[in-house]
Amino acid sequence: MGSMCVLHASLTEYVLLFGSAIDTGGHSGRYWVDISDTIISGTFRQWKEGTTRSEIYYPGDTIAHPSGEATAVQWSAGTWMVEYGRGVIPSALLFSLADTVFSTQDLVTLFYTLRVYAKALLLEASAYFSHLAQ
Repeated sequence: MGSMCVLHASLTEYVLLFGSAIDTGGHSGRYWVDISDTIISGTFRQWKEGTTRSEIYYPGDTIAHPSGEATAVQWSAGTWMVEYGRGVIPSALLFSLADTVFSTQDLVTLFYTLRVYAKALLLEASAYFSHLAQ
């Protein structure tokens, strides 16, 4: 369970603030996107598949999540970070929103998330086409 604030989103990139006020964790997902997280506060624990030990990251650390890899993740209460993703962003939405659709069935959050992403895509498209018109 976490909260995010989208700062930029397009078909190939996104930048967001992500964090949680409570201890939380789960599966990172396996994306066609390269993701990096830079910790602002709190701690981030990651357990990579094929290993027997987890690693802990602290404020100032940046963690790389290469495309195609999956890990177990855990955040301590009060962990906040900047996340940057680059790749096929719509493919990441499938896993990211699966819990919202199939588990919590929180259709309000699903609507808000898709609306924010659609607005970001429209802003990106309008900037692109205004640049072409110049």
